[in-house]
Amino acid sequence: MRRTQLYLEDDLWAALHAKALLDGATVSELVRVAVRERYMGSLEERRAAMLGIVGLWKDRAGMGDAEAFVRNLRDDDRLERLEESDRLAAE
Repeated sequence: MRRTQLYLEDDLWAALHAKALLDGATVSELVRVAVRERYMGSLEERRAAMLGIVGLWKDRAGMGDAEAFVRNLRDDDRLERLEESDRLAAE
């Protein structure tokens, strides 16, 4: 977690402070929840999005064996070729 500072108008501060007292929370906690829901979506929305991609490609034709595909990527020398190309370009 990182510490930050922000400036709030008096009416917003008063509303957050009152809500925090009612909920037994802190103003910081209310701000974190509001920012998370506004910019990251609610936990339910994020969970639904993740569940929506489970098995997305299970019926996709032409994928072949997933394990073999990943092993092929790991054995590929593209990164080494790119590094060599970058090295030569820098010379």
